[in-house]
Amino acid sequence: MGEAVPIKANTVLPARREAVTLRTDDGLALVGELSLPLDREPRATVVLLHPLPTHGGMMDSHLYRKAAWRLPALADLAVLRFNTRGTASEAGRSEGAFDHAVGERFDVAAALAFAVERGLPSVWLVGWSFGTDLALMHGCDPRVRGAVLISPPLRWSTGDHLRAWARSGRPVVCLVPEFDTYLPPTEARRRFGADIPTADVIDFPGAKHLMVGQSEEVLDAIVSAVVPEVPTPLPRTWSGPHEQRQVSIVAS
Repeated sequence: MGEAVPIKANTVLPARREAVTLRTDDGLALVGELSLPLDREPRATVVLLHPLPTHGGMMDSHLYRKAAWRLPALADLAVLRFNTRGTASEAGRSEGAFDHAVGERFDVAAALAFAVERGLPSVWLVGWSFGTDLALMHGCDPRVRGAVLISPPLRWSTGDHLRAWARSGRPVVCLVPEFDTYLPPTEARRRFGADIPTADVIDFPGAKHLMVGQSEEVLDAIVSAVVPEVPTPLPRTWSGPHEQRQVSIVAS
């Protein structure tokens, strides 16, 4: 083991990483990546549903890139991220076209089917912005253990979707930025409290919708929800093999 160095935005920790293709029931191929702990089986699985692709959201959006680069090593998590229909990133473009959270139900189903086919354990959905609507609308599924919602706007999802989650008894954790322009904490507590009284709404002081500058705290909150037995805050330094990658400064 070498000297401990800070984990930075472009630090990639060891993992087994595999480019994958998800196949939807309506005939599309979606670009994705599965990241697994390097030398052990995962404790649990997070399926990442990205922000709005018409506003730059993709599987490489900054929180999800860091989740895939860190959580297999730091929390023993399997991380499945992918581009929804019509979405492009450095990994490639998924087939199809953006469908306003309607056709994307096939994309969520394809990710869950892949997780089951690969035998991935304890599957959680992690949605961010648009991805939270996909989780709420299409992710209340027996194969899903629970959901973590980052900056939920509740734009497409309705009270019926929220109440379905409440009836399921599955845990829902909401990470809400203090200065979110779509759904600030007070309104989030009102909306979720009305339809999912058991939802855990967590404030992020000083944060805005894209959670820029809040990556470590968001990853800590995901881990605390999905694998509470893993101590948080997660390590901020690393003393083993790693690499540094050139990354875009775009935060979406």
